[in-house]
Amino acid sequence: MTQHPAAEPSHPESPTVLDHDVVIVGAGFAGLYAAKKLGRAGVDVLLLDQNPYHQFQPLLYQAATSQIAISTVARPLREILRGERDHVKIRTARVADVDATTKTVTTEDGLVYRGKILVIAVGTEPNFFNTPGARELAYPLYSVDDATSLSSAMLGALERAAATQEAGGERRPFGVAVVGAGPTGVETAGAIAENINAVVSEQYSPDFAASINVHLIDMGDTVLPPFSKQSQKYTRRSLQDLGIIIHLGAAVASVTENGVTLADDTTIPAGIVVWTAGLKASGLLGAAGLPTGRGGRVDVRPDLTVPDFPGVYVLGDAANIVDAKGRTLPQLGSVAKQSGQWAADNIQAELAGQAPTPFGYRDLGFMAMIGRGHAVAEVTPRRFQINGLLAFLSWLAVHLVLLSGMQQRIAALVSWFRDYLTTSRPQVVVYQPQQYARTRQRGTTADRSTTGVNND
Repeated sequence: MTQHPAAEPSHPESPTVLDHDVVIVGAGFAGLYAAKKLGRAGVDVLLLDQNPYHQFQPLLYQAATSQIAISTVARPLREILRGERDHVKIRTARVADVDATTKTVTTEDGLVYRGKILVIAVGTEPNFFNTPGARELAYPLYSVDDATSLSSAMLGALERAAATQEAGGERRPFGVAVVGAGPTGVETAGAIAENINAVVSEQYSPDFAASINVHLIDMGDTVLPPFSKQSQKYTRRSLQDLGIIIHLGAAVASVTENGVTLADDTTIPAGIVVWTAGLKASGLLGAAGLPTGRGGRVDVRPDLTVPDFPGVYVLGDAANIVDAKGRTLPQLGSVAKQSGQWAADNIQAELAGQAPTPFGYRDLGFMAMIGRGHAVAEVTPRRFQINGLLAFLSWLAVHLVLLSGMQQRIAALVSWFRDYLTTSRPQVVVYQPQQYARTRQRGTTADRSTTGVNND
């Protein structure tokens, strides 16, 4: 009898490692502008993101309130980077693992990418602060998915409430609660209130619109904490003029199907709860082996690299960036964009064997929209304050310039003219309650685990 040697146990083949000069994880402001500048310089770049588009986060609340179309805030990455396509490769995939030591990134399909330089610009995630019911029932506003879900839910809730009243059912107050009185919360609450006062009043009935309450809730003692007292006072008065009920100094104890319960046992009836109360660093940072500091973000050197991790950059909202005066820069789109562009210069220097330079942030100030003809702005490092119509027009101009595509700018401009001069809202989202219920059972669309990549 012929004897055959025993078969040796099979071992999975080692994954193929795809090498690039620079691998960038995250296509938000920081990652996108770093890739664009490096591509123009002829550097070999791989840009990884879970979405094939760049989302313009400052205007997500307007997409959620049907003031502008989703296509205005979500522009395809391949269109944005078409001029750099010979040097910038785009890969749409969810990230399974990042190893900052070896500068490798593994995607869920098992592919491994390695860079001479690794750039991590994964942004942040909604922080629900372990509030019971918040993760399952509240609507964050951090992604295109979030904006679409909130818009859909608002439409469905309005239709149900209107149908109940028309059928002579129990007339219970229908409320919308916005948790968090920072810029996103203020802008969202103002846009919702304006829709109710103008659009709902005309398209449904004035009585129905009058029965809807909008609440703005924050555990702090003021709205817009980063702004001056003058801006805060103007903002609060403008919000109240819109009919918004403001609750300050009260933490949210729980979120339920019927609304919000505060720490002092106050109950706020709300069919829709919008969560803008805070953000936290992506879990991907710690999983990558990077040391994390305040807010779970990575403390970077002045040149935007990570101490003890040569060739690794962390940018935008994922980083704690300190300016020349030792102040930690805020999580703003302008910081992310400028850090991406500066990192691109330092990466080119590093690849050429030259020394990088400390990040020099140009402080442009900040602003917030409240409603038609009402906004606050504090510009330049001296925080020159403007409010009212001038701030409103400045806000429109700045955001128009920041939008990346000409079509997006034209669409936004047309929408603003229509929305602020009429009560028309043609950007209708079809209500899909069953589909969104399945999404919420899996967890919120913007709250990614360590396997996800959020836009910065």
